[in-house]
Amino acid sequence: MPHAVTIDAIVPVYGGWEHVEECLTALTRQTHPVNVIVVDDCGPDDTADRVVATFPELTLLRNETNRGFAATCNRGIRHGSADVVVLVNSDVIAEPTLMADIAEAFAMAPADVASVCPLLTTPDGSIDSQGITADPTCAGFVRYHGADPSRQDPRDPLVLGPYGAVAAYRRRALDEVGLLDEGIFMYGEELDLALRLRAGGYDTRALAVPGGVHIGGASAGDGSPKQVRLAGFGRGYLLRAWGVLGTRHAAMALAIEALVCVRRLVLQRDPSALVGRIQGWRAAKGVERPQIPLEGIDRTIGMLQSIRMRSAGYWRA
Repeated sequence: MPHAVTIDAIVPVYGGWEHVEECLTALTRQTHPVNVIVVDDCGPDDTADRVVATFPELTLLRNETNRGFAATCNRGIRHGSADVVVLVNSDVIAEPTLMADIAEAFAMAPADVASVCPLLTTPDGSIDSQGITADPTCAGFVRYHGADPSRQDPRDPLVLGPYGAVAAYRRRALDEVGLLDEGIFMYGEELDLALRLRAGGYDTRALAVPGGVHIGGASAGDGSPKQVRLAGFGRGYLLRAWGVLGTRHAAMALAIEALVCVRRLVLQRDPSALVGRIQGWRAAKGVERPQIPLEGIDRTIGMLQSIRMRSAGYWRA
């Protein structure tokens, strides 16, 4: 039964008290019981101290150094013991029923469903995300980002797994396939975990009822050189870890990555996309993954569509 499903909500924090306060307030008002674990990633301000003062009933862990999103989330996951782990970005304001909807989804789903993908909106009311989909080169895309809520469909396009802003997992599945890869500082870690869960034979579910508002860009800055470099690192890391360039889709992957990097260099004179990919590729040396899963990858996405899906207005059309 849904009420019997226990939940740990892990909230990684790196400054930004104005978002953190709203996020934690919303989590304390959930209609389903939830154990909230806040993990401060050695933030640059007094946000952690404010969490202690304002929310003394919550658990706060402090990293001694800035370890990144994956490592910070993993510390929170290991600290808890609930049936379900829900990762919540500190710039998400959850609906009061979010955890109840997640608990019900897991309770009603078969045992092989290891993750649940909430539907999030943006402050202007458009869709922020409803999980992620991936093309044959293992490039991930946030489903329906920017689209009107009336367009969303929990089944089409194919859902690979949750998007990192709010991602729910069965703990026993994480115990089997492993937690987030701490070799990725930020961006791409949820895609990698979704691929590993699929390779392990697990399925996922997407929710159709809005579960919260995602402010977005509160950590690294949306579109900033830092954000572009970190995203590029994740892409280069996964290309090597999953052996994409050893598959029949290698040419497609190389062509698209070259286009993305050259476009950034020419239009913005910014090498961040290229530098990030090189760094990620080097960091993935020796990392081994299973064979790319047949289930969960949307093999209908060809090269031209994959390029279009990278544009900001793709889902609005």
